[in-house]
Amino acid sequence: MKYIKFFKELNNKDVPIVGGKNASIGEMFQELVPMGIKVPNGFAITSEAYWYLLDSAGIREKIKELLDGIDVTEIDVLNVRSKKIRDMIFGTPLPEDLRKEILEAYKILSEEYKMEEADVAVRSSATAEDLPDASFAGQQDTYLSVQGQTELIHYVKSCFASLFTDRAVSYRASRGFDHFKVALSVGVQKMVRSDKGSSGVMFSIDTETGFKDAVFITSSWGLGENVVGGTVNPDEFYVFKPSLELGKRPILKRQLGFKNIKMVYAAPGAKHPTKNIETTEEELKSFSLEDDEVLTLARYAMLIERHYSKEAGEYRPMDMEWAKDGNSGEIFIVQARPETVQSQKMKKQSNTFEKYFLKDKGDKEILLTGKAVGGKIGIGKIRVIDNISNMGELKQGEILVTDNTDPDWEPAMKKAAAVITNRGGRTCHAAIVAREIGVPAIVGAVGATEKLETGMEVTVSCAEGEDGFVYNGVYEYEVEKIDLSTLEQPKTKIYMNIGNPEKAFSFSMIPNNGVGLARMEFIINNYIKAHPLALIDLHNGNKEFDGVESVREIMSGYANPKDFFVKKIAEGVGMIASAFYPKPVIVRTSDFKSNEYCRMVGGKDYEPNEENPMIGYRGASRYYSEQYRQAFEWECEALAMARNEMGFSNMKIMIPFLRTPEEGRRVLDIMRKNGLVQGENGLEIYVMCELPVNVVLADEFLQLFDGFSIGSNDLTQLTLGVDRDGELVSHIFDERNPALLKMFKMAIESCKKHNKYCGICGQAPSDYPEIAEFLVENGITSISLNPDSMIETWDRIVQLEKKLGIS
Repeated sequence: MKYIKFFKELNNKDVPIVGGKNASIGEMFQELVPMGIKVPNGFAITSEAYWYLLDSAGIREKIKELLDGIDVTEIDVLNVRSKKIRDMIFGTPLPEDLRKEILEAYKILSEEYKMEEADVAVRSSATAEDLPDASFAGQQDTYLSVQGQTELIHYVKSCFASLFTDRAVSYRASRGFDHFKVALSVGVQKMVRSDKGSSGVMFSIDTETGFKDAVFITSSWGLGENVVGGTVNPDEFYVFKPSLELGKRPILKRQLGFKNIKMVYAAPGAKHPTKNIETTEEELKSFSLEDDEVLTLARYAMLIERHYSKEAGEYRPMDMEWAKDGNSGEIFIVQARPETVQSQKMKKQSNTFEKYFLKDKGDKEILLTGKAVGGKIGIGKIRVIDNISNMGELKQGEILVTDNTDPDWEPAMKKAAAVITNRGGRTCHAAIVAREIGVPAIVGAVGATEKLETGMEVTVSCAEGEDGFVYNGVYEYEVEKIDLSTLEQPKTKIYMNIGNPEKAFSFSMIPNNGVGLARMEFIINNYIKAHPLALIDLHNGNKEFDGVESVREIMSGYANPKDFFVKKIAEGVGMIASAFYPKPVIVRTSDFKSNEYCRMVGGKDYEPNEENPMIGYRGASRYYSEQYRQAFEWECEALAMARNEMGFSNMKIMIPFLRTPEEGRRVLDIMRKNGLVQGENGLEIYVMCELPVNVVLADEFLQLFDGFSIGSNDLTQLTLGVDRDGELVSHIFDERNPALLKMFKMAIESCKKHNKYCGICGQAPSDYPEIAEFLVENGITSISLNPDSMIETWDRIVQLEKKLGIS
């Protein structure tokens, strides 16, 4: 056939004749199907057919005239002219020989699938799309569940016309592509019955930070257009590539989305081949992928990334669309293209770390939250636009607020200081475009169009992790650029203190030697929310508690309260351990005080009323107590899952507030019985050195444990007899007191004597440079700092070591 190429005939070198999308499907069909990756078959209508259509009716010159001198920022003019072009193309009959070839190819495909007329996806594939530095995501149209000869011809012509949507014309113009050096091919691919299953998008890299070792997967019920188009907030999953390759099960995150609708096949003869219906209550509260399916997709992503990187001769992260057939249960890859944002950043800023941060650290009124896209901050006046026909109202530098932005909004998005939407996930086309044009966006901010009003001045922050925040008022921000190539490596290890797993990927880009303190409290507070004993009673069917319905909502998608607790903690610590892998990550087991536990959902029923919780029922003393022991056992199971099942052997464990060696023996015994065996698979267990007794009886503690991590806050409190929460005596609380310096020195010397690890994870080195210097002079193994003081202290320690002759 002159104008048809079946996928088995194509590969990545065929972009000029079938476009990036079809060439890539052909490449997968030839190279990756033999490796076990499933790809639906189909054929491409070549770009030569597109030119043939235009020239058969003599409309090429007319299109040039309409585009001549057009200013794509004049949205109304762009809209009128692009519509004229589309109408002109759609109104041109297909030449008869081209039409016959298309229908002959369709017949062959239908026979392959043993169908009279196969249901197919009709996809646009431009000859300049899916390039390493420009995705063209969603710029041309795709039509799903197309069946029958008449429908097929109709939607093929619709695809040809979609080369001149407003968004496509604007996108090409903004990136310097000549409209007449870009042609359109059409892909016709057998549908996967994901209307009865699920579908989504995945990236072989973290889309927000560029972290290379994670696969990011989004998923929703039904056909994939709702995920790609941003009309649902999909489920999200992260999988860690290095330990998946070792046969582990490293799902770092499972987050249930809001999947209130799903796209399915419409009834035969309906005006449109697909329709959206409401999901059931069960679907709404369930993950749309099983764990095994998440891991299968991640393996596919790794194979695809590896193949395309090898072909390109350079690292090439990938953006893929997938679909699960609800009839057979099989998972198919339906598209694969190069990721275009983070990969280009790597090339341009390989030795530069860029960080946005708000200068005002005080309390700010949060108007709204959602999913952050990009790591930037935008300020300006709100402009609420409820319909795309009104997007011309947006003024330069305003903040666009709308229900959902699809790629049709691209001309307006370029003018915005930030974008906020009610709906959408971080892998929808609009999010991809926002990243490409460098506009911060918050998607899935439910209620944005109701809560925000035109004219309000706000600050939109995407610089605080996975969640994006809309703050009332204008706040100044700074951009810190760090040249990493100039930093020398000190002998003293510089570790980082981390609480929030959602910031781990971005924090790992800051120079570091590992994590000296990963706080369990943040994970329990923000992921679990309920008191552990309340969850145990709920699990055992003993009793319920105030707020139980909100907790049941959080637990949606998990089998039971224990499954929820164990997996959520494993995910939280696993996210941190993966970000810094294979560097050491020291996780401190939970150290809430009774007054803090009391504030958790259901907590009042389980906590004593203590006069001074700071020196009461906390840390190790809880772990072996009759009341709390089962909760600690669950915690141990979670940590064992992260180390053993997920493969994070770089994770160390640290026990807080240990008062006596006997307590240490009892805690270690519980840990052993729950899968945490000291020395097994390299497991080291440290103890917080934060009580004077830890220093005085260091020899005895170090016989049981693999080292100390000095907790300067509590050690200062208990050495000076000062309540660290007490305002009246706060002026006495000072880690620089000579008694504290002596304590630090004694702890370091004891660890050296026993050849054990000694670090510090308290606040002191971050606040006081002189303490950091004192610790280095005395030979501490590591200093763990807050992320915002890492670079400054790093350089200071390098200079100090030179001065002291340490090398």
